[in-house]
Amino acid sequence: MEAVILAGGFGSRLSHIVSDVPKPMAPVAGHPFLKYILDDLIAKGISRVVMAVGYKKESILKYFGYTYNGCEVVYSNEDRPLLTGGAMKKALIKCREQNVFVINGDTFYDINLLAMAVEHVKNSADLTIATKEMRNFERYGTVITENDRIIQFLEKKPKEYGMINGGIYLVKKELLSGIIGDEFSFETEIMEKKVSELKIYAFKCNGYFVDIGVPEDYEKARMNFAEVGDE
Repeated sequence: MEAVILAGGFGSRLSHIVSDVPKPMAPVAGHPFLKYILDDLIAKGISRVVMAVGYKKESILKYFGYTYNGCEVVYSNEDRPLLTGGAMKKALIKCREQNVFVINGDTFYDINLLAMAVEHVKNSADLTIATKEMRNFERYGTVITENDRIIQFLEKKPKEYGMINGGIYLVKKELLSGIIGDEFSFETEIMEKKVSELKIYAFKCNGYFVDIGVPEDYEKARMNFAEVGDE
């Protein structure tokens, strides 16, 4: 299996805590956060990764090189920020498989990748999104489904309960090839605007989830991974 990791984030909301590396390389319990993501992907069968890099990309290349724990690592370089959609579009060109996982480099989500791939193929999906049940939150938008097909994306607002986008996608390699332009938001231009014409499915999971995009959740990740290391 093959994956793209979106690892070019500035981490502006963490800048007063972590300023010398891209957000996915923020230190967590003695290691870059990205290491935990890549170790998990490799353990679950990913054998080739395309890193979409930009801001301070040298730190990622120096740490992981072109082969990491038996996994081939390829780099898709952004000379300027291309947003999530542009970064994905450029990275997918370097992919070899028909269906490719796309992982947000600031999010760790423990899911069964093989089971997700099976569902994706069974549904003949254009895009499958790993979703997460969440309670009492306001940071995330939610998805509405009918028989696991996503029919609507709702904006971020305080909610007592909802299914959120967990930051792991399985996409057809050619999904973005017809999109004009190289700088666009995947969430806005593809998921939200094309939800009625694309076959977008939710893969519901309940594994451990953490997004280090804000200081309080970054601190949560540091504590949780430190506890795992102490076991």
